[in-house]
Amino acid sequence: MDFLRPASWEEALAAKAEHPAAVPIAGGTDVMVEINFDHRRPEYLMDLNRIADLEEWEVGAESVRLGASVPYAKIMEHLRAELPGLALASHTVASPQIRNRGGVGGNLGTASPAGDAHPALLAAGAEVEAESVRGSRRIPIDDFYTGVKRNALAPDELIRAVHIKKADGPQQYSKVGTRNAMVIAVCAFGLALHPATRTVRTGIGSAAPTPVRARTAEEFLNAALEEGGFWDNGKIITPSVAKRFADLCAAACNPIDDVRGTASYRRHAVGVMARRTLTWTWESYRGAHRTTEGAA
Repeated sequence: MDFLRPASWEEALAAKAEHPAAVPIAGGTDVMVEINFDHRRPEYLMDLNRIADLEEWEVGAESVRLGASVPYAKIMEHLRAELPGLALASHTVASPQIRNRGGVGGNLGTASPAGDAHPALLAAGAEVEAESVRGSRRIPIDDFYTGVKRNALAPDELIRAVHIKKADGPQQYSKVGTRNAMVIAVCAFGLALHPATRTVRTGIGSAAPTPVRARTAEEFLNAALEEGGFWDNGKIITPSVAKRFADLCAAACNPIDDVRGTASYRRHAVGVMARRTLTWTWESYRGAHRTTEGAA
């Protein structure tokens, strides 16, 4: 196994073009586990830790440009207001030591359905900034996951950053694990309210071959909120609407039985998380709605 250590982003792109099979490593929290257990033995490892740009972020007027190697701990500390769903997801990642090393780019590169960041990125509507010596492009998060641990990156591309819209409404994240920390998700669920467009987006992790959205559930809830005037009146969502939303989220799953949980348990848990996160986010929205009305 050869070790590549580019000193700049341009050197990294050139090395990736010359060695398309090279596996990037920054935090190493996914890659090193697979190597240590002999699950993979790449011909080349590419260390990206000397490239400072990957650990920087920029808060714009409408979105956040998050470098691929920004540690989860930094997201929790500095971006909780702009990216609340991702900050909550970051808080569930492994241990403090790993949160200080791992970043969203690693989750995306590995593309494991159990990656903690994926549901939050799906719910927020992120875009992945990929680059090669041929140029750069943005890949919508809905198009990024192509199969079990497979993504839409070309062999010569690297992830430089993720562009995530700043939250314009409440967001939530929930995860079920076999213990409270240092655990791979049995399943996970992310939910984001987008009052500016009067839409809701979801993200489901570890309950299908890839991270997925519950699109039918979103369409149902979008219609129910609009028809009932909920965005304007700020009323409590009826139990029947919440239950139907939860059932549709569970139906969006395509899970398997494994050592962490059964398929039936995963479907049930996703439904429970969907109902709870909808309750939590809507209560936050109602509180903000009442505050706005009072100020007016």
